[in-house]
Amino acid sequence: MRSGLSEFLPAAATRGLASLVVAILSSSTAFSQVQQDGQLVEPIFRVAHEEAVAQPPQMASRITPPAAQAPLNLELRPGEHPLMPAMRVAQEGLVRIDTTIADYSAMLIKEERINGELMPKEVAFIKVRHQPFAVYMFFLQPHKGRECLYNAGPNNTKGLLVARDCGFKKRLGKFELDPDGRLAMNGQKYPIYKLGVRNLVTELIDVATNDTQFGECEVQTKQSVINGRAATLIEVVHPIPRQNFRFYKAELFIDNELKLPIRYASYMWPEQPGGEPPLEEAYTYVNIKLNNGFTDADFDKENVELFK
Repeated sequence: MRSGLSEFLPAAATRGLASLVVAILSSSTAFSQVQQDGQLVEPIFRVAHEEAVAQPPQMASRITPPAAQAPLNLELRPGEHPLMPAMRVAQEGLVRIDTTIADYSAMLIKEERINGELMPKEVAFIKVRHQPFAVYMFFLQPHKGRECLYNAGPNNTKGLLVARDCGFKKRLGKFELDPDGRLAMNGQKYPIYKLGVRNLVTELIDVATNDTQFGECEVQTKQSVINGRAATLIEVVHPIPRQNFRFYKAELFIDNELKLPIRYASYMWPEQPGGEPPLEEAYTYVNIKLNNGFTDADFDKENVELFK
């Protein structure tokens, strides 16, 4: 599914806060591999624009007991397709995003198989604004220091990707790319304008809408914990390979507190019966912080606080 932050603080941020962030990353199993030369990478924090926000951002609590949260309604109604309860949850989630979440920051962990090859895991701080759509990314792995910025065009038309690489291209400063072009898509399964939880939900709805036209679909739900977050796991399996289906198994973890998808992973059919299904793609959102009050300045390619 579509790819793709903690709020970036000034370079002079206190060591105590930086240490706290490193401690949070260290505590997360998903970040055990975010290392460079055997050491955990300490993230760089920047803020593009600071101004008063009417309400403080909603920061998800570190651990949310499942019993403390209202359960998702995944009851299967008589005679309906097994995917319909998950479809209703996704559609309700989309309405919730559009009415209550203007922006968010998070850590994104992305794994994708392209042309049969599983690409190196990518880890990045992201900032996302829904209207008008905009994305800022700062990579920690594997290209530490790479930055990407995207702003949608008028009426949500396709815009340009602004990038600054961490290698020799850094000397060239920032440069603009077609987000669908060969260079921007190198090592990427989807363009940057498909990144984010809202795009993930809309894609899931599209896939489920297609799958409800067919049988051979097994759906299971259970309570789980991922990266210290209580979540509801929805697992969908298509036991027999068909051209109608995009995957053998899909796992969707919905945060019980935020009611947002925080991990999606899909697997293809095993090569041998009983074998391990190969991972096709996975997107995990960690340390989500909602409604930061991001403005145009946070996604302005001319802002001197970006692309330093």
